[in-house]
Amino acid sequence: MSHHSTDNIKIIDVLLAPANGAFFYDDQLAIRSGVDSDGFIYKGDPITSGFSNIRMLAGALSIGLILSDGTIVWGDMMSVQYSGTSGRDPLFNVENIEANTRTTLIPRLIGLSVGSFLSACKTALAHDKGKRLPLSIEYGVSQALLRAAAHAAKKSMAEVICESFTLSLPTKSVPLYAQSGDNRHVNVDKMIMRSVDILPHGLINSYEKFGPQGSTFIEFAKWVVSRIETFGGSEYNPTLHFDLYGWVGLEIGEDPNDIAEFIAKVSDELAPYPLNIECPADYGSTDAQLEGYRKIVEALKRLGSPARIVADEHCNTLNDIQAFVEHNAAHIVQIKMPDVGSIVHTIEAVLHCKKFGVGAYVGGSCVETDLSAQVSTHIAVATQADMMLAKPGMGVDEGMMIVGNEQSRLLTALKYSRDKVSHSSKEYAQ
Repeated sequence: MSHHSTDNIKIIDVLLAPANGAFFYDDQLAIRSGVDSDGFIYKGDPITSGFSNIRMLAGALSIGLILSDGTIVWGDMMSVQYSGTSGRDPLFNVENIEANTRTTLIPRLIGLSVGSFLSACKTALAHDKGKRLPLSIEYGVSQALLRAAAHAAKKSMAEVICESFTLSLPTKSVPLYAQSGDNRHVNVDKMIMRSVDILPHGLINSYEKFGPQGSTFIEFAKWVVSRIETFGGSEYNPTLHFDLYGWVGLEIGEDPNDIAEFIAKVSDELAPYPLNIECPADYGSTDAQLEGYRKIVEALKRLGSPARIVADEHCNTLNDIQAFVEHNAAHIVQIKMPDVGSIVHTIEAVLHCKKFGVGAYVGGSCVETDLSAQVSTHIAVATQADMMLAKPGMGVDEGMMIVGNEQSRLLTALKYSRDKVSHSSKEYAQ
């Protein structure tokens, strides 16, 4: 009887609540053009359409599904920090997204049965007039539907994912990667105190931070190593991961061999710490990025360098990610969850990376929320991704706390379930 009632849990109403992301939406093109800042505020006029200022509060929209048993489950819709560039959806506009949700989505959700996560997503997120819904809507609604399915099954979100995709239940934790933002010295020290697995991001997004021929960046990277050796303890051996926002290409030139030589040189200077370089160059389009990155990967292999390239810009949708993986155009792919849209696509992207032996990095943005970060954790752990972003925010502590604690609780609960099953089967055998 109880099983029957799970199948019948339906959505009877939908709530929308205004929300805030954990950081700010930034106009990347304006920042790259070298605008001045005054404290935390950028001065000057925005370039990217939709922005009224270069830095804007990150709006989000919470969607609450009221279920027939009286429970409300939530998901959060938002975009990424650098919206509207590199082929991404335009800046998140709460009014537009709310209007779109009310007209297109809510009619599909009312009466929808939540027992099967995949079929609920398929129905709710079907194309509208031949086009995908805004990706932020896909993202938030799919989170809420996963929570609903987990509630109906009385299981964790990770268990629902494992059942939906026939994966074995995870036992191992996924390495956490923290982002420093601009407060890069204090935040590196925080990461070392927290023994973060992968650090520090570094936000090397301007000429001033990269320096002539990359000298300022290399100096910073060596400083990070010196802090690790001074304060990290003998057991601590993190991976170094720097996001260079295309600056190797901008400063050293776009020739893949030159870029690979620069990266190999940096890797040698930072040995024995493993090195990931995210976005060494921005070739301007997905096709050009695929071709350029494929050559950088090849050149690093020829040089015998262990350094790894991470794809980010122009690698947004599931199709883009599949193309990068199949063209061997990265060692690791960042799956930037709000850009991918439905979390079903994030799960499929991780599994695709793993099938081809490419590193799967379950990422996203500092502008996300506590709820979206928790869902991301269940996805990363269920699929056993290679790394996941400690999000949201730019303060290190909050992201490490939200994602780290969620992972710890999840693995502890799964272990309890496994022990209980083996314990009861032993009793049965006696």
